[in-house]
Amino acid sequence: MKSVKIIQGDITKLKVDAMVNAANESLLGGGGVDGAIHRAAGPGLLKECRKLGGCKTGESKITGGHNLSVKYVIHTVGPIWKGGNNDEGELLKSCYHNSLKLADKNDLGSIAFPAISTGIYGFPFERASRIAIETISEILPQCVAVEEVIFVLFADKDYEIFESLFAGLENS
Repeated sequence: MKSVKIIQGDITKLKVDAMVNAANESLLGGGGVDGAIHRAAGPGLLKECRKLGGCKTGESKITGGHNLSVKYVIHTVGPIWKGGNNDEGELLKSCYHNSLKLADKNDLGSIAFPAISTGIYGFPFERASRIAIETISEILPQCVAVEEVIFVLFADKDYEIFESLFAGLENS
């Protein structure tokens, strides 16, 4: 039975098969979730990421988990918010779609997502959350290996908004 959960916490502490890194195009670390994952994973992650040649917005690439308690890190590059008329929504949807499909392709049973593009990339949180929930709800039933998706929100306010949207979409 496939499940989608929402939790509040630190994504780097989760024990799942894969966690998604809201990366920048270089894949060489940055701020927010990206920086936290790189710090927790240790220098081996940076070394492996250097070999990947970056990643385009909306795409996803996979590395080992290194010092994290996950087998893999799936790096995806979310769009920078530029007002909503530059395919930001479709690019964000691609992040969730491609990351979930990559996890499934690698026979991973569980995957954790942060709220992609909602930090320094400025994507409006509620709109991004709705895209995340709708995309995962659409793609997860097609997955063979992935059984569990966990959305991990760090801030109280973000968790409350996401949980409210999720409950609303489930009941509609």
